[in-house]
Amino acid sequence: MADSAMTVRYAVVVTIGVFLLKSCSGEETDIKLDKKAQLLHRLDSLNLLLYTFLLILTVLTIWTFKHRRLRFLHETGLAVIYGLIVGAIIRYGFTNSSTIVHMPVVPEPDGSHYNQSVPPDTLWLRFPESKGDGTTKNKTFAYSFRGEIYKRDNEIDLKATFDPEIFFNIILPPIIFHAGYSLKRKYFFRNLGAILTYALIGTTISSFVIGALMYTFIQLIPHLASSFTFLDTLYFGALISPTDPLTIISIFNDLHVDVNLYALVFGESVLNDAVAIVLSGSIQNYAERYQSGSGGFETWAFFQALGDFIRIFSLSLFIGATMGCVTALLTKFTRVRDFPLLESALFVLMSYSTFLIAEASDLTGVVAVLFCGICQAHYTYNNLSVDSRQRTKQLFELLNFLAENFIFSYIGVSMFTFPKHHFDPGFIFAGFFCALLGRAVNVYPLSFLLNLGRNPKIPSNYQHMLFCAGLRGAMSFALAIRNTVSDARQAMLTTTSLIVILTVILQGGATTQFLSWFNIPVGVDEEVEVLSYNGVRSGGSLSMGGSTSKTNEKALLARIWGNFDTHYMKPLLTHSRPTLLDTLPVCCGPLARILTTTQQMTQDNVARRVDSDSDLCLEDRDTDRRRTSIQPLGTVTGEVSPGQQPLHTRVALPGLIGRHL
Repeated sequence: MADSAMTVRYAVVVTIGVFLLKSCSGEETDIKLDKKAQLLHRLDSLNLLLYTFLLILTVLTIWTFKHRRLRFLHETGLAVIYGLIVGAIIRYGFTNSSTIVHMPVVPEPDGSHYNQSVPPDTLWLRFPESKGDGTTKNKTFAYSFRGEIYKRDNEIDLKATFDPEIFFNIILPPIIFHAGYSLKRKYFFRNLGAILTYALIGTTISSFVIGALMYTFIQLIPHLASSFTFLDTLYFGALISPTDPLTIISIFNDLHVDVNLYALVFGESVLNDAVAIVLSGSIQNYAERYQSGSGGFETWAFFQALGDFIRIFSLSLFIGATMGCVTALLTKFTRVRDFPLLESALFVLMSYSTFLIAEASDLTGVVAVLFCGICQAHYTYNNLSVDSRQRTKQLFELLNFLAENFIFSYIGVSMFTFPKHHFDPGFIFAGFFCALLGRAVNVYPLSFLLNLGRNPKIPSNYQHMLFCAGLRGAMSFALAIRNTVSDARQAMLTTTSLIVILTVILQGGATTQFLSWFNIPVGVDEEVEVLSYNGVRSGGSLSMGGSTSKTNEKALLARIWGNFDTHYMKPLLTHSRPTLLDTLPVCCGPLARILTTTQQMTQDNVARRVDSDSDLCLEDRDTDRRRTSIQPLGTVTGEVSPGQQPLHTRVALPGLIGRHL
């Protein structure tokens, strides 16, 4: 009995010992993993804190500039400069506090089942884990593809670099949506023909001109000729052609520049982003899907890529407009407006889902969300409650501000922390030169053609301002950073980043000087259109040539669409009048009654609220035109007679413009 009891005790002790050894080994592994996870969490927090402090510093500096009325540098330029400073500190100031463990992995000798021309999407690493009792167990860990590995000095350097898809899926959508949602639609559609010409035709011409010139330059540089194909340079032309004159638009708002010039600059920048992303995708499709590999130009492949361009742009536009109209119908025929929070949430989710639907359908979410924003502003906004109107306007304005400044801060930081930059002086110089020439080809020849049939004409000083408004920004950078595997794409990213930085800082900072040099009128009342005036008063203000702006001065497309919109679309999607009972044929009476709400039937048909966004093609007789003293930058307005009150008491650019007396 004693021996058996001792045997049992011994067995129990051994079992417990083995269990403790296994537990200690497992706990030791867990402790190490927890420590590493905690370190990564701290680095993530430090990274986000870094960008948060960048935005706080930018906001405080913007307030200082606005308080002091300083306009030589815009907020986006400040964000870029601060980003460059912080990027340099990260790159050269942080020491290697911890080591990243690297394990070289090579393909198996028998790799016939795997296509080794492209890297795999994931790696399955079979890693042996010691169990503490002399046995080992293999565990399989999956590692996702991140790109080619470059030498890094520290982990904060690694964490300061974001996945490029974050820009497309999270940061770009609110920026593009806000551009459509805040669009001054009346003046946009009045200048629709010119805007479409610059954005569609001009951006396409600019892309091909830049691509052809870059290819010519590259052939003169031996070490680049073997790295770039003609399609590579065309892709560079497509990504560097879109403009982002955020700096200039902000100064236009502050100085109240003529609304038609504002509409031309802003409208073109809104649409050419959409054109550029579709055009770059079509160039990729030409190379990947249609070209047979002969290396020469293939007519059939070209027309297939052209068909892709038209199909993707049209279907994306259709999805965006449809989702905007569906949201308008939901807010019109339901009582969700009784719950403003739910109404605002529905508005935001429907708008963001537009981007995702287009992307999931292999289309372009940028185009879809842009036209969704335009439709939401034109139709859905009128159905929202007062709380939801204020909330959505302010929310997307805030998101746009933060997203824009974050991107420009990141552009500055990434110049030092992003590992895949390729600095080639020849390519960089050629990129700057071709970008300027491509912008000139976009503006001046097309303005000449537009003026042949346009009334009023686009004067030469406005054309010069359009040329100088060709800043590059978020869209160019997002397209460039999306693929940086090859040396050619890395050189494109570096050149694009430098073009964005210098145009934002130098061209954006010189906006007020451009306005002065080109004699652009400022201090213009929004309801006064400088281009519709023919004479100039002796007192310095422009007088109207004729009674009012004439109907034939409006774009033909705007007149056609404005008539259809007033009679059918607005009565269907909003509570506006006239109702469909008044506009549809008598045979459609039952359907019209179903689609007409009680609110439409009972509301008083009083005078409409009139502002710059109240109608797509508002007739001038519907508004009370107020005259204002309009002065070119650098001149002083005439004195006001005793007892007469000026329409505006505005002081802008001390030292450059005279005060209204």
